Amino acid sequence: MIIWIASYPKSGNTYIRSFIASYYFSKKGKFSLNLLSNILQFPSVKFSKKNIYTEEEAAQSWIYNQNIFFSGDKIHFLKTHNSLDQYTGYDFTSNSQTLAAIYIVRDPRNVITSMTNHYSLSYENAFSKMLDKNSSLLQKVVDTDYSGYTYLGSWSSHYKSWKDNKKFKTLFIKYEDLEDNKYETFKKIVKFINNFKKDEKKIDEKKLINAINSTSFSNLRNLEKNEGFEESMYSKNMEIKINFFHLGFNNRWKKILPKEILNKLNNAFQKDINELGYN
Repeated sequence: MIIWIASYPKSGNTYIRSFIASYYFSKKGKFSLNLLSNILQFPSVKFSKKNIYTEEEAAQSWIYNQNIFFSGDKIHFLKTHNSLDQYTGYDFTSNSQTLAAIYIVRDPRNVITSMTNHYSLSYENAFSKMLDKNSSLLQKVVDTDYSGYTYLGSWSSHYKSWKDNKKFKTLFIKYEDLEDNKYETFKKIVKFINNFKKDEKKIDEKKLINAINSTSFSNLRNLEKNEGFEESMYSKNMEIKINFFHLGFNNRWKKILPKEILNKLNNAFQKDINELGYN
């Protein structure tokens, strides 16, 4: 069975994944990059039993592959950027494969600045992607392999698909609370996960603190600098490696975002921004 760590891209997924890996896959809660191998991404080529040649075939295989790789009583933590909305009539998952999910949402005005850096996009292209109901990600091993196809949809529909789902319990986390209410938020995450673990109900406070401290953004950035990080991207000309852990909580849209793009984002997502409590 699966517990998803889900988010729209560049919304804090790897930060949460690092914390969970530290708490549940180390003895003392001390983070190291190799711990992330305990929480891998889905969809991916690694978790595919079929040759997949189209986006529709990829969607048709999502639940099939989950049943093949993650059936049984054991809890598997998986990272995903996939929307919960159907794609070409196919569901991403169901309560037969999934125990629960943790979803991280982030102010879209900070999401876009991270996207432009990570994917080497212009603000206009990043904005168009966030607005596109057919938006997707595809990590190809070869040109004909669509096993890693990830359906995003728009930024707005993405978070709503997870927030409003009734198929399984979902803990909804705001990225900004990882800075403003760090201890309480991470403790909430552990408490939520422990509800689904038969042998682990009590929170280990010392381990919790170690996991929080060792996965601070500055520590993650230093580990990437000193040891490298496989999820880092290269610029379009492949000459410059782009840091995965870029600005973190120092990504302040009020200081960074061009006014023209800010106005477009506010117009497109004002209702969502208000409902999520972003000023």
